[in-house]
Parts: sequence; C-alpha cells; structure tokens
Amino acid sequence: MNEKNGIQNISELFASRLPTLIWVSIVYAGTIILQFLKEPLILEGAAFTCLFTIHVLLHWNSYRISHKKFWLYFSVQAALIYLCAILMREGYQAVLIGLLPILIAQSLSFSFRIKRAVFVSLISIMVFFDSALTVGDTDELILFLPIFILMLIIVLAYAILFFKQVQERLRIQSYLEDLREAHDKVEELTLANERQRMARDLHDTLAQGVAGLIMRLEAADAHMSQNHAERAQEIIKQSMQQARQTLAEARRAIDNLRMKSAPEMDFKEAIGDEIQHFNDATGILVSTEYHLNKRLSRLLMEHSLHIIKECLTNIARHAKADKVWVVVSTQNDRLIIEIRDNGIGFKTDDIGKDVGHYGLLGIKERVRLIGGEIYVNSNSEGTLIKLETPFIEGELR
Repeated sequence: MNEKNGIQNISELFASRLPTLIWVSIVYAGTIILQFLKEPLILEGAAFTCLFTIHVLLHWNSYRISHKKFWLYFSVQAALIYLCAILMREGYQAVLIGLLPILIAQSLSFSFRIKRAVFVSLISIMVFFDSALTVGDTDELILFLPIFILMLIIVLAYAILFFKQVQERLRIQSYLEDLREAHDKVEELTLANERQRMARDLHDTLAQGVAGLIMRLEAADAHMSQNHAERAQEIIKQSMQQARQTLAEARRAIDNLRMKSAPEMDFKEAIGDEIQHFNDATGILVSTEYHLNKRLSRLLMEHSLHIIKECLTNIARHAKADKVWVVVSTQNDRLIIEIRDNGIGFKTDDIGKDVGHYGLLGIKERVRLIGGEIYVNSNSEGTLIKLETPFIEGELR
C-alpha cells in the first residue's frame, strides 16, 4: 500500500510540474538558439547548461525546502538566473523573461503573502535591470521591459489562480475527511441504538412473557397444593395461551428488527388486552380511564404500550399491591399516562443499579426516544409513574 501511494504521489507531482518543465525546456532551447545563431560559445554553452540544469533540479525539489530556508533558496535561484543570462549574452532575454516570472510565482507557493510577493518581484526586477544592462544596452532594455512586465503579470495571475484552486482542493479534502469521520461516528451510534432497541424488544417480549408464565405457573402450583384442581387447570390453559402470545410477540419483534415496521394497532384495545392478561395472571384489580380525543402515531402507540406493559409487570413482580389505576388521556397536544398502585413502593435512587433489573431503565430509554418526560414517585403507600410526551409524527429518529 505504501509503495502504491508513493508511485501515486510521484505521478501527481510529475503531472503538476509538467507545464513548468515544458516551459523551461522551451526557454533553454530558445536561449541556445538565439546565442548560437549569432555567436557559438562552446564553453559558455556548457557552463550555461550546467547552471540551467541545477536551476531546474532545485525547482523540481523545491517542495523539500522548508519555509525557513525560502530566502536561501530564492537567492540561489536568482543568482543562477543572473549567471545564465550573463553567459548567454545573445539569448539573455529568453532567460530573464522565461525564468524570473516562474521564480516569482513559485515564491507564492511557500507563503501566499502580498508583502513577500511584492518584495520578491522588486528583487527580480532589479536582477532583470542589472543583467540586462550588463550584457545589453538601454535600447534593448526599453524594448524588453514591457514584455517582461507583461509576462510577469500573466504568470502571477496564473499562479494566484492555481494556488487558490489548490487551497480550495485542500479545503474540500479536509471537509471530506470530516464527513468520513462523522459518517463513522453515525455508524457507531446507529449500532449502539440498534443494540439498545434489540435489548428493549427482547425484554418486552421474551422476558416479560416468561415472567408472566412463571407467575401463572406459580399460581397453578399454589392451587394444586390446595387441591383446587379446576382452578389450577384453568390457569394452566391461560398459561398455554400466554405462551402462544409470547411466541407471537417474539416473532413480531424479529419481524420488526428485519423490516423496522409494526402492524397497525388500536391503542385502547391493546391496553385493554394487556390489562386483561395482567388481571388473569395476578388477580389484581385494575381501574382504567381513557380520555383520548386524538389519533396517536404508530410510533407513540408502540412505545407507550410497551411502557404500560413494563409497569404492570413490575407491579406484579415487586409491588405486592391489590389494586392498580391506569389513566390514559390527551391534553394540550400531549399524551399523559398515569399508572398507580397501592403496593409497598421502592427506592427510586436504585433505578438501573441492580443487576438484572432493567425494567424502569428501559422505560426511561423509551420515554427519551419519543421526546417525553417521566415522573416516578414511590413510598410505602404505593408508586405513581407518570409519562408526558408530545404527539409525534413519522418514524423513530
């Protein structure tokens, strides 16, 4: 993988430097042609070739130069351009016009600062004037100065546009990296939410169903010990029915996990079924009140039904109550559910701390998911659990 990335980086580097490489090749060829057309200089041409090659190599490896060494790099390159112009007296125009603007544009890649660009441009113009006056005359200087300035403007404009595009590309890459990290976090949160949902569904189907069966079988065993065979047989039949219902609910939960959908339900009827099952299993009297004047969303009905079912299961297992009150109402675009018993109560500070007792913790999770609030008040005279949640539309977020 590292070798592949290295080859890719070399390819990108070559592609980005290719236009400059073509340009300096044209400058070199033009300089040699202009010089040798008027006066062939073998030794000076060889020295020019060496200095020009060093200039190109330094330019090619400029990305290795740190910001602190920029001025050393710039001074060496400016000196090489000056010497190349001095050696090629008949082709110095191509050297100065071709290489100085490139050097100025390259300085912007180290640090895009207006002051640095102006300062580098002034030094380059001084190199241009000095070398031009050294090997030429004032007439040639006047002729080539506008060309040099025009070339300088064109190269600077191109360099500014190019480096802005590079900066924009780097910014987009940074945004893409941030999006990738955010996507990974969303996936992690999604997995965590799915685990919590699976835990709730398993608790609300298998755990509660088995708990109900145990209570029924315990009741049947008590009747058998008292020689109440008919009542025991009746409870066993109810247990069989409860086992079938638990199996159906488990299958429905599996379907929900696969398809993330649930069948339409009649909320009042579903609550009545749960209360009837609770009464059949425990014999505890349940008083119910319904004040529903608005249709609830499927999501709100589903979570509310599970909350009621969990509360009744907790009462049957722990409260030692003989009466329960369930009130379901809608007020001011809010659903209010109150479940109260006259049992022994419990310590509300222990919610979620006891291993294996996650009923109220699951209730709080469901309340959070539907954007509601839950109030728990418990003492020796009984327990009150009150849920208030706004009406919600759509699916679970």
